[in-house]
Amino acid sequence: MRLNPRYEGPLVLRLEPGGDTGAPLLRQRRRLAETLSTFDDDQWAAPTRCQGWSTKDVVSHLVTTNVFWAASMAAGRDGKPTRFLPGFDPAATPAQLVDASPPITTSELLDNFVSSNDAIARALAGLEGDGWEAVAEAPPGHLALSAVALHALWDSWVHERDICLPLGLRPDEVPDEVAGSLRYAAGLGPALLATTGSTRLGAFAVTATDPAVTFVVEIGPSVLVSDTPGSDGMATISGGAVALAEAFSCRRPPPSLSAADQWMVDSLGTAFADGT
Repeated sequence: MRLNPRYEGPLVLRLEPGGDTGAPLLRQRRRLAETLSTFDDDQWAAPTRCQGWSTKDVVSHLVTTNVFWAASMAAGRDGKPTRFLPGFDPAATPAQLVDASPPITTSELLDNFVSSNDAIARALAGLEGDGWEAVAEAPPGHLALSAVALHALWDSWVHERDICLPLGLRPDEVPDEVAGSLRYAAGLGPALLATTGSTRLGAFAVTATDPAVTFVVEIGPSVLVSDTPGSDGMATISGGAVALAEAFSCRRPPPSLSAADQWMVDSLGTAFADGT
């Protein structure tokens, strides 16, 4: 699936409440950088949960995405949101970019990761209040900056686990990082489906634990994720928040709904068919 971002009309994905999502985004990246600083050569070369990618490959991918996030966020704050992503293939292109990366030492790569994290921090510095509602670019199209930051958080949060879990390391599971990643991942698949022109309607509720997270995903030509309880009879997904975030992120089998409702939770797997 190639991306068809929505730049005109209603935002294809909204998360309410929005607000400041920069703190978990930056905390997670700095923690990952600190973890990587302890790695030896074998850990940098170790396989990850991303098929065919070593730790070094995943970090190279994160550096590339960080450059995009910093540019997108800065442009959005300036009122000139970018339009870089039409036709981008989220399954094939990241691997092509990693393969095309010039030879670099792990020390240099870690420095690049740290500096690219700092660029994101500069892009978000001083942002407050309504500033988080400014529009910037993410794979579904133009979204509020608060949602763009959640996409960036979710991507790096999942990849931290891709790196650490096969090495027997358990990353910190910080409640606001887990909740933000879960809420965003649950809405992302339906939003990408909507960008293809789908007009299917649906809704499902999520009730998660550790941390406690409750929200509803309302699906139509646009997708709304809101922190409200589900109504009687609504399709509902329950379980541990980390496990559900991984399931919505294609790291586990997708959450299970009825045959008629399963399409609402399967669409991200179509876009990211290789699981990276």
